[in-house]
Parts: sequence; structure tokens; C-alpha cells
Amino acid sequence: MQLIRTNSDNPDFKILSALFDDYLVDIDGEEKDFFAFYNNVQLDTVLVVYENSEVVGCGAFKKFDDTTAEIKRMFVHPNHRNKGIAKFVLNELELWANDLGFTSFILETSPKLTSAIALYEKTGYQLIPNYGQYIGVENSICMKKG
Repeated sequence: MQLIRTNSDNPDFKILSALFDDYLVDIDGEEKDFFAFYNNVQLDTVLVVYENSEVVGCGAFKKFDDTTAEIKRMFVHPNHRNKGIAKFVLNELELWANDLGFTSFILETSPKLTSAIALYEKTGYQLIPNYGQYIGVENSICMKKG
């Protein structure tokens, strides 16, 4: 696997983000526009993963506060799941964020994304009360590590 550090202007990241957004329409239903507002933002810390020159996964983070990075846009192409790509991306995002001085991580996901939640739990994330714009959103759970 090859990994590149880039930003959200990367064409391959845009392709995966569009696939992710389509996937989330089925999950988020009527709340899709709410989530899209917070997900379709400019990101300067994006990872894109390739396998045999084919784009297979991505992830990003952004500053939440001085010590906390918020994990965003974690997605693995459906044809490439169950290969450890998501864990690889998450680990690399955390290492990159650590290099920039972040010591803890938060994220938001759907309670319907059970495999994502399992990955986060296996890598040390714990459920926390919903933060920021996710407070009071029933179709949202938040997690933290560190």
C-alpha cells in the first residue's frame, strides 16, 4: 500500500468522499444535509491510500482544540474492505496528528456503522457525550482517545 499526505483538493480524495457521501445518504436519511454541512469542509491534513495504483481509502483530521484532533472522512472503498486499510489509515492519521502536537482524538460516527465503531473501540476509542454540533443528534455517537 502507498500512502500520501495531501489536502481535500486532491482528486482521489474527492472521488472517495463522493462515494462516502452517497453511502451515508442511506444511513443518515433525512439528516444527510446536516451531516454534509460539517463533512464537506476544506481539510489540510488528508491521507489517501493506494493499492496497486488504485485509490482504496482515505481519512483526515482537523484541529478541534490545542491538544485534540478531530478524525474526519474515514472511508474504505467497499471493494477493499476487511484488508486492514481503515486501521492503517487511522494509525497514520494519529501519528501525523501527534507530530503536529495533538495528544488526543475525537470523532463522530453513525451508530449504524458498527464495523467502524468496532475498529475505533479496538484501537482505544471510548464513547463520550456528543460534542459541538452533534449534541442532541440521535443518529450520532461520539468517541475519544487519549
